[in-house]
Amino acid sequence: MKDVLIKVDNVSFTYKSHAVDYHGVRALSNINLEIKNGEFVVVIGRNGSGKSTFARLINALLIPSEGVVYIKGMKTSDEKYLWEIRRSAGMVFQNPDNQIIGTIVEEDVAFGPENLGVPPEEIKKRVYESLRMTGIIEYKGHAPHLLSGGQKQRVAIAGVLAMKPQCIILDEATSMLDPIGRKEVMKVLKKLNSEDGITVIHITHQMDEASMADRVIVIDEGSIVLDGNPKEVFSNVERIKGMGLDVPQVTELFHGLRQEGFDLPEGILSVDEAFNVLAQVIRGQ
Repeated sequence: MKDVLIKVDNVSFTYKSHAVDYHGVRALSNINLEIKNGEFVVVIGRNGSGKSTFARLINALLIPSEGVVYIKGMKTSDEKYLWEIRRSAGMVFQNPDNQIIGTIVEEDVAFGPENLGVPPEEIKKRVYESLRMTGIIEYKGHAPHLLSGGQKQRVAIAGVLAMKPQCIILDEATSMLDPIGRKEVMKVLKKLNSEDGITVIHITHQMDEASMADRVIVIDEGSIVLDGNPKEVFSNVERIKGMGLDVPQVTELFHGLRQEGFDLPEGILSVDEAFNVLAQVIRGQ
């Protein structure tokens, strides 16, 4: 049985800083959940739902107004654990240009472990391994600003990996990428999760990305309203669309066919799955 990596215990958060546009807004209310080692979790919700606030709470960038967040049993509100928490749960942001600071790729990836005081020989090993894992080892000597959006985001992920995290949190890290770039990043995330056992928490608006997860959490108006595997969650087509969200296109197609009276299963997520179902229907006729 997998160990619990992240525990969110009755957490609420209200923005109080006058420097923040959301001053006085209660962004999250009474959130309770556990995320286990090795899970691939996608969090979806419309703009302003609280999903980015949630991401920042589990990286200790924000501290709960009420309740407690635990990372590997460490309270995020306890300052003595701050760096260990951020090393264990690394964050990748929306715009890779805001996260990349090195003049060449390998320098940028080395930045995190250097600040942790990792010995030089170990840093070299970590940089090589992180670039290999993200599929960009051939770009180690390149200037990051010359790379594509997808390649830049993979550099940002490699920089987090070099700090040896157990979990990677991505806050809409594919939203600024074109379809090819999104596909590149998702391929890397799936590989890191399935082959290296890294827990992935991916905040996204892309429903096709959500369908690739082990678990989908839907946040609306600061509360968790759905939590389950993609089939379970996306079977609630009308409820999800009622929250201003989409579902995968093929899921919506099959939902429409079911409404027209066709005897088809709910929760179809991919074209391949749809093809197999329709092939069986045709053969049955």
